[in-house]
Amino acid sequence: MGSQKKRPVVLTARDREELVRVTTTGVHPASVIRRARVLLALDTSAGEIGSQEVIAARLGVSGETLRLVAKRFTETGGDVHATIARKKRDLPPVPSPVTGEVEARLIAMACSQPPQGYARWSLRLLEKHVALVEDIPDLDHSTIGRILKKRNCVLT
Repeated sequence: MGSQKKRPVVLTARDREELVRVTTTGVHPASVIRRARVLLALDTSAGEIGSQEVIAARLGVSGETLRLVAKRFTETGGDVHATIARKKRDLPPVPSPVTGEVEARLIAMACSQPPQGYARWSLRLLEKHVALVEDIPDLDHSTIGRILKKRNCVLT
């Protein structure tokens, strides 16, 4: 019962109707329906609610899920849609080393004459030569292959 004291969930009548509609009609992801049911169960505006163990057992979720949904509800300022929806990722965790300039330099290298002693470029040969060029990041041969395939560049 600790999270109901720290983070009480108080829903308006309109929010309750919306959550009931999400849980009963339409096609929604299971995680959205589960979070909507948790919010409905934790709503203190409808009257006294049971303990976390009772609610968790009735909904088939863990007590931690109840705590996290209540926490997210307070973090979003009581926004029901932001609470039940999946979080949008701000940026990719690691920016891609392949930019438009890198792609252009790689394609230019693949279209140029192969080094002395080679009849044509191979992905592994391109990988070795990319490693020698200073302003192009080191790329794996599979990454080079994907870049060339995306741009319909054929090694001949």
